Amino acid sequence: MTKRRGSVSNHRSNGKIDPDNFGEAFLNESPKSIYDQCISDFKNIIPLDQFEKIVHGYNQGVEQYKLEHISHLGEHRHYLWRDQSGKKALSIYFDSADLIHRLVVHEYKTFPKTDATLSEVSYTMPVNSDWLVFWGGANEFINYHYAFPSQRYAYDLLIMEKGKTHKGTPMKNENYHAFNKDIIAPAGGRVVKVLNNIPDNVPGEMNEKQPAGNYIILQHAKKEYSLLAHLKESSIKVDKGDIVQAGDVIAKSGNSGNSSEAHIHFQVMDAPKIHKCRSIPIRFNDQSRPVQGDIVKRTSNGTTKRFNPDALGPEGSPLIPEFLTRIFK
Repeated sequence: MTKRRGSVSNHRSNGKIDPDNFGEAFLNESPKSIYDQCISDFKNIIPLDQFEKIVHGYNQGVEQYKLEHISHLGEHRHYLWRDQSGKKALSIYFDSADLIHRLVVHEYKTFPKTDATLSEVSYTMPVNSDWLVFWGGANEFINYHYAFPSQRYAYDLLIMEKGKTHKGTPMKNENYHAFNKDIIAPAGGRVVKVLNNIPDNVPGEMNEKQPAGNYIILQHAKKEYSLLAHLKESSIKVDKGDIVQAGDVIAKSGNSGNSSEAHIHFQVMDAPKIHKCRSIPIRFNDQSRPVQGDIVKRTSNGTTKRFNPDALGPEGSPLIPEFLTRIFK
């Protein structure tokens, strides 16, 4: 298939590449037209000549890029494209002015056998108010955990209000919307491990020596455990051996461990050892499969509420936070 040069149809009236047409523009247009649309921080990392080599090299063998996923997060939109083979991906974050804040080109890896093998037990999200799925889904572009077998199907959840994860100074945990919120048991089970004495980090600092921070591990079936990590210091209300029911408040959210700011890490796994386990795709009791950008919570009837903010107007949509490129573990 012969590449055709990009046409004006790839561009908005302001001259910028239309995000909806980015796949075609990346394949057919001059890399400089894309580079010119990137923010200065991006350009400071990659010079134009290097960017041009990356684009030309990556496009070898590509006939077209197909749109795989869009997350509308207020002023920012995440577009994920795959080539005709499904093996190459483009991940791009645009702001409301169509400037590119992040552009990743990388192999698209999948693990279809484990992706389709859901947990035996049905779960809800471990929260009873609206939380944003910041990382979640079955590819590493919308869920960075996916690259690691022990965390592959994990979720990182946080709270955003009016486009921000905090109010006031970002240097105080108490100013973060996701700090000190109730964390609930995602299903009935027995407490098998608890760590409760790790200090919460100063926002922006991370404790890599104790990556999970304060955490609870619950056993729900013979080879099925859930992990709730980065909890607030001394907030855990259960002890090893306790029996909990779905919806029981068992801790408060915090900012402990390898965490830059308040959020919750939730996963289901086949063993109670965090670094010696395999993550299991979670069967939610409403049959949903939440992904990055969805808003989730446990409702009164025990189901996981989810919706994609695509349906909301700009005033109702959360924004991608400032720490977009930080890694949560």
